[in-house]
Amino acid sequence: MKVRTLVVIGGGIAIAMLAVSAWAWPQIPDGAQVPVHWGPSGEIDGYAAKWVGLLALPALTIGLVALLALIPRIEPRRDHLRRSWTAYLATSVAVLTLTGIIHGVVVLAALGNDVDLTAIVLISLGAMFVVIGNFLGKTRSNWFFGIRTPWTLSSELSWARTHRVGGWLFIGVGVLVLLTTVVLGSEAALWVMLGSLLPGVAALFAYSYLVWRDDPARTATR
Repeated sequence: MKVRTLVVIGGGIAIAMLAVSAWAWPQIPDGAQVPVHWGPSGEIDGYAAKWVGLLALPALTIGLVALLALIPRIEPRRDHLRRSWTAYLATSVAVLTLTGIIHGVVVLAALGNDVDLTAIVLISLGAMFVVIGNFLGKTRSNWFFGIRTPWTLSSELSWARTHRVGGWLFIGVGVLVLLTTVVLGSEAALWVMLGSLLPGVAALFAYSYLVWRDDPARTATR
């Protein structure tokens, strides 16, 4: 596993975020409150101190990079994660890119630009779901990455089939969120995402059990 690749890409995203913050810092008065939260309709409904708005997400991203780099070293099924490395790397980069995009929008809003963070986040989430869905079916069972239920972790058949179906679910939800955001707006897209993703995930849990139940090679869950 080329963990260094993940660290370089993730570190580059974090450095870029810090550079944007450094550029914006002198342009924002000390003591100013900057936007940090947007409601479903796209209106700003939360503010924080300048240092929080400009440094919180870069710090979070650095922490995520460290965690994502650590997981391959402590994963009990390292060989399986190694065989899923392309999927793990792509998903990790997608998540880190999302934090970078959100930070960029927060900085733009802090500088007085009129931006709709909710819409941008939903579009980014839709794209991220498509990326994740494209790789889910290519993963092998492990304890940190993927759809981990008691049944997928104790049946290779349940893992493979659940992730294959889950991949299509995430792609479908991602495309639906993208289209809804563009056509109907962010508020409608948020409800569409919640209304499709939550029942879909619940159905995947049930499906993983049904496949496990009929797998003669399953192992006990207790």
